Amino acid sequence: MIEIEARLGELKSLGLGRRVRMVSGPQGPHVVLDGKPVLLLCSDNYLGLADHPRVREAAAEAAMRWGVGAGASRLVSGTMTVHRRLEERLAAFMRRESALLFGSGFLANAGVIAALARPGDIVFSDELNPASLIDGCRLSRAEVFVYDHGDVEHLAWGLGQAQGRAALIVSEAVFLMDGDVAPLEDIVELAERHRVRLLIDESHGIGALGPGGRGLLAELGLEDHVDVILGTLEKSLGSYGAFAACDRTMTQYLLNAARTLMFSTAPSPPAIAGAAAALALLEERPRLVARLQLNAATLCDGLEQEGFALNGSSTHIMSVVVGDPAVALRMCEAALSRGLFAQTIVPPAVPALGARLRLTVMASHRAEELQAAARVLGKAAGDVGFDPQSTVLVESDLDIDLEEFEEHDEREDREPTEAAPGGLFDYERIARAA
Repeated sequence: MIEIEARLGELKSLGLGRRVRMVSGPQGPHVVLDGKPVLLLCSDNYLGLADHPRVREAAAEAAMRWGVGAGASRLVSGTMTVHRRLEERLAAFMRRESALLFGSGFLANAGVIAALARPGDIVFSDELNPASLIDGCRLSRAEVFVYDHGDVEHLAWGLGQAQGRAALIVSEAVFLMDGDVAPLEDIVELAERHRVRLLIDESHGIGALGPGGRGLLAELGLEDHVDVILGTLEKSLGSYGAFAACDRTMTQYLLNAARTLMFSTAPSPPAIAGAAAALALLEERPRLVARLQLNAATLCDGLEQEGFALNGSSTHIMSVVVGDPAVALRMCEAALSRGLFAQTIVPPAVPALGARLRLTVMASHRAEELQAAARVLGKAAGDVGFDPQSTVLVESDLDIDLEEFEEHDEREDREPTEAAPGGLFDYERIARAA
């Protein structure tokens, strides 16, 4: 039996302890964190829509009209008109025949994979897929072939060994930890050549890439070459829940086979209505996507000027890899003392001695504060004696079995379209700290 107190003490001594920080007020580019005003650089509220007045009003109106909870699963009495309307709009937005809502991103990812793969099948999963996709592979009880991250040659070799067995390829489009993108054109070509199903998780691509923010697949013109596209309401749409976009036959199958949908209460009406309002804003204002991309380029340039390597990120998600968890935690606190919150990610969410600060940009940030944020991170690195140009990751000597812990993707299942002009949290404060 694990001694819980002893294990907690061991985790803390190794710099692997986690803590919950309290945000007062709505999610936005600036928040009050544990009573202190800070610039937020680790929220998945990519387009800044979680706090938009129209989104708030839609959620409030839905609560008054339909109530707070759905009351039952989708297959009992939990499917309401508000759910069906959003499914129809999501299908149209994603250019697919149909869409099916799930209660959360984790439920969608885990449930769809477990429905598509069975014992005796093979699931081909990218090495850096998130916990929700990994757990879907486990739930399926299929054999899992983990191919090297983004390595299509390794994937092709694995597919060649499958010898005609039923198979499914699973990958994120934009990877949540480092913000790099999957080689989707090559993956699609392999899936079609070997006649295997393909599932792509666009959770971090929707609202950030492609025409109208429809994701990386849309940018490459590949939407019709994928069996299921998974998306979330929890990030760019600023709400809670998720969906699978596919053809009508697949939707009917998932209704009957996805256990995480069949045995979970349907998403709450306020969350669904809020997501619908956010989707309308995205469709009306595609400039939000361009603004997010411009902000991402601004922060990337600033970080590179400070000497940070960004692990191939070309998107709004970036990681500053520090290595030692204790050093990464101290760097987080040093940045926080200057008014910048960038969350530390420690093992087992990342490899041993792969601790990092995961940074996410929002469309509602301003260029000036992102430039200042890069300088603050440079000073924070200096405060803890970390030279970003000399980082070398090595095998861990930590005296702890990290494999006992569930792999965790550090997504906090938790997201004014335009930046606010100055005020209590304006960029000048962080600029002075830089």
